[in-house]
Amino acid sequence: LANTMPPQEVIRLLTDYQARFGPVVRAHGGVIDKYLGDGIMASFGAARPSETYAADAVGALEACMAAAARWRQEREAAGLTPIEVVGAIGGGQVIFGAVGDAARLEMTVIGDAVNLAAKLEKATRAAGRPALVAADLFETALAQGFRPTRPIVRLPAMRIDGVSRPIDLVALAV
Repeated sequence: LANTMPPQEVIRLLTDYQARFGPVVRAHGGVIDKYLGDGIMASFGAARPSETYAADAVGALEACMAAAARWRQEREAAGLTPIEVVGAIGGGQVIFGAVGDAARLEMTVIGDAVNLAAKLEKATRAAGRPALVAADLFETALAQGFRPTRPIVRLPAMRIDGVSRPIDLVALAV
């Protein structure tokens, strides 16, 4: 979008995006690690331990997808270009801590789970599914009490660029 919109419109759009989705993530117990321009990287259970980290994460993604659908409708009704919002959740252990130097420290999460989430986010477009969750994390979410409010689609043995083995996924309906 930065190549097709005036800078002040890009900033306004990103501010609106972050104002809509940041509170949804936080309401579900997520800690926003960083805003990545038109993306949000959040963790569940890393910065603040949680017995329901997976249920919280999947609930947040489902709520974000519902918020994205409302935002799309609002933009279309206002004659604005709708914005495609996608999301993905990987699962696994991460390292949580401060990185940087004396001039600038930043709290962050790193590890295979973070890399997997980024790869799954990129895979949403290829899969034609805007919300993807690693199936093992989805099963943990169910065990922790998550109940989908919309249908899901199981996607077994999906090939994801940059992942050495096929991975079972769950697509959330939007």
